[in-house]
Amino acid sequence: MDRRNSIKAMFIGTVSASVLIEACKNASTTVAVATDDDRMKEEKDYLVKINAQPKFFDEHEMATITVLGDIIIPKDAVSGSASEAKVPEFIEFIVKDMPEHQTPVRGGLRWLDLHSFNKHGKSFVSCSKQEQIGIVDEIAYPKKAKPEVAQGVSFFNKMRDLVTTGFYTAEIGVKDLGYMGNTPNQWNGVPDDVLKHHGFAYTEKELKECISF
Repeated sequence: MDRRNSIKAMFIGTVSASVLIEACKNASTTVAVATDDDRMKEEKDYLVKINAQPKFFDEHEMATITVLGDIIIPKDAVSGSASEAKVPEFIEFIVKDMPEHQTPVRGGLRWLDLHSFNKHGKSFVSCSKQEQIGIVDEIAYPKKAKPEVAQGVSFFNKMRDLVTTGFYTAEIGVKDLGYMGNTPNQWNGVPDDVLKHHGFAYTEKELKECISF
């Protein structure tokens, strides 16, 4: 099972449930089921208020979030990457919507750069792809991680939750799950053998006008 399928399996089960509930509570612009026409005035006013706030992350932090997000959910043959689903913008929205995420995420980004400087003498985004994956491998598996990278493990857990929530509540992620929603289908009525078993039958008019395709 590859990384995307593993994340998808966890997401369908339990991962990110608390973040998803909170994120959807205020109708983030990346949630595919919500449009401006669907929202109440109070929701629209709230979004205007959030979007009017100054940017929380600087350019370097956003670049780091983008790289890390695309490592967590890379582009594949099925669909696009986390950045193509606008996950960095989603995380920017979330830390404004839920300020309790601001310090852990910003602190984690700084830890990531410090750890990268100690290992490779450069920031995480300046590292090669191989170097970036090497750092991620140190913090992506809590049971295997060394005690000295515990802060990095906590940060990566949070980022994985935020990235998967952002991706799978965006249109691209919903399509990746294969979710169809309330779509019209065709129904040819109750099978004949079931009708006969219960002593029923369709009339000619019903067959002609209601269940014939």
